Amino acid sequence: MARFDTLLSTVETYQQLATENYDRIRRLAEELREGFCAYLGATDGTCVHLVPPAGPFQPRPYGDQAFSVPPRGFRPLGPVSFGLAVRVTKGTDWLRLTLECRKTGDDLTVAIKGGEEHTFRLPLAENTPEPFYEKIYEHVHHWFDTRIARYRDGDSGTREIGFDFAVEADQGKV
Repeated sequence: MARFDTLLSTVETYQQLATENYDRIRRLAEELREGFCAYLGATDGTCVHLVPPAGPFQPRPYGDQAFSVPPRGFRPLGPVSFGLAVRVTKGTDWLRLTLECRKTGDDLTVAIKGGEEHTFRLPLAENTPEPFYEKIYEHVHHWFDTRIARYRDGDSGTREIGFDFAVEADQGKV
């Protein structure tokens, strides 16, 4: 076999694995979007969206743009990130958690930026996501609780967080 044919074969395997990786993480992200909202028990509409992992965002469905790698074409084989926007008021205030997913052996590790990691055994269908939902909830709740306590103690702290707040399209206009 010519070297070029060997290279093509290797890259084909690489892309098959990149597709498998992306599809697995995409399914998990969709489950988190739907399941975490149900876990929170919101009764007044949508409370979770998949959004880009970085940059400005609005609380709306982003589809393919919610992920750090494209759904088609040549994709890198490695960690994939996405944003999980969570509504935190009865109004229109949302925050974004950034999640990075990476395969480690027979596990898929999901890291919350600025927070904990959770490991899912592969295949994902054999896992119950509730323990991870609790980690997400605790991460968000803890951030607000900590800032409340700091303020009451006279130390409002800094703005370092593992998530970002959504900016309304008309905010900032004078």
